[in-house]
Amino acid sequence: MYCSAGALLRLWFVASIESLRLPLSAMKRAFFKNIECYADASELELDEVLDQLAFDVRGLLPVITQDADTNDVLMLAWMNRTALTETLISGHVTYWSRSRNQLWVKGETSGHTQELVSLSIDCDGDAILCKVKQQGPACHTGRRHCFYLRVHREHRKIYVSEK
Repeated sequence: MYCSAGALLRLWFVASIESLRLPLSAMKRAFFKNIECYADASELELDEVLDQLAFDVRGLLPVITQDADTNDVLMLAWMNRTALTETLISGHVTYWSRSRNQLWVKGETSGHTQELVSLSIDCDGDAILCKVKQQGPACHTGRRHCFYLRVHREHRKIYVSEK
């Protein structure tokens, strides 16, 4: 198919205008895609990166919490921007409780605190990894971690691990 120069210019113009209407999530993905090209040890401003995080429609990001000493995955929870900011300021991991619809400082009532050792953002800006020093059990059941239901694929059973 042959396109005149005028037609090509119109197609380019329409495509350019459409690219300006990219959904915010696509622009945020592009931000993190661009970081893939950065050299190791490159530095970015914290607020610039936090502004690009892909919070869901509820304003939340999933957070994987891992024991800094053993590398055990302790729990999965959620943070909004306020919880993330509070965590970074205080060093005490703060989540957003979806059931209570409020901020939740881990261990505030139970004493089973999580001291932040490091916080990492995944390559797409849509998940967080917190490495922590865990005091006491991480799970509300009293278990060390929340992933105590072990699936045995071949037997098609689930086993409950010890506390």
